[in-house]
Amino acid sequence: MTYVADPARTGETRLPDGRTFGWAEWGPPDGVPVLLSPGAATSRRLGFGAGAVDGLGVRLVSLDRPGLGASTPAPGRTFADFAADVRELAERRGLGRPAMVGNSQGAPFALACAAAGAVSGLAVVSGSDEVAAPEFAAGLPAELRGLVEAVAADPAAAEARFAGFGADAMWGMVTGGAPECDLAVYTEPGFAAAYRRALAEGFAQGAAAGYARDTVLAMGRWPFALADIAVPVDLWYGEHDTSHSPDNGAFLASRIPGAHRRVVPGIGGALLWTHPADVLARLLDRTAAAR
Repeated sequence: MTYVADPARTGETRLPDGRTFGWAEWGPPDGVPVLLSPGAATSRRLGFGAGAVDGLGVRLVSLDRPGLGASTPAPGRTFADFAADVRELAERRGLGRPAMVGNSQGAPFALACAAAGAVSGLAVVSGSDEVAAPEFAAGLPAELRGLVEAVAADPAAAEARFAGFGADAMWGMVTGGAPECDLAVYTEPGFAAAYRRALAEGFAQGAAAGYARDTVLAMGRWPFALADIAVPVDLWYGEHDTSHSPDNGAFLASRIPGAHRRVVPGIGGALLWTHPADVLARLLDRTAAAR
């Protein structure tokens, strides 16, 4: 199975403040726009749905968050800043009000876009949960609980600590705790090469510029109101996923009006690459009225 393919198109869009916003595209240029907020420290070049995007008529647009890949760093940026950037990018590139997919650490940023009304619908796939929520405090593993407490106590110090990560460490973290069903995806030669290249690009500007800031934001309390999200949201988790959400999105789904949650058997955190057609077809169906 081919899990990923090289982008059909790449580019950078100039934002009003002079920063650049990097993107990569797959699928027909006149297809239905679907944005991708990728996982931790990966650049725009790691897409998903090789073959599925063309079959479904999807123009998949993967985004480099600030400081990752080709996007200019924005020290001190917030979730609201990212949502504003996405709205500006969509306007400048004629994407209308696109749908969005948020994967892993990209999920809270995608949820921020949904809360701001910048997207027409959202699929959260293996999404990082709000682990700083008090409802999770007692059930977190000791190491994760320590990181959450460190972020809450001194965000700047925590950001400096996360800045010590690099591409090799991230690859080891992703594969080291993965179940066999995920390793079958991650270690497939074509996927492994694409993932490691995306990590190298993600860290090319320095970890503090992108990954560290993302991690502090994602591991702290989320400042946007999930209860105010007024667009369709689907949450997708693999039954063997033990790293993204303490309860595979059950509590998260209860906080988003009308959210649908699916737990897919036989896979873990690699769900985005094993079930792309299901995710995209459902997202297109849920957002059809907005087009």
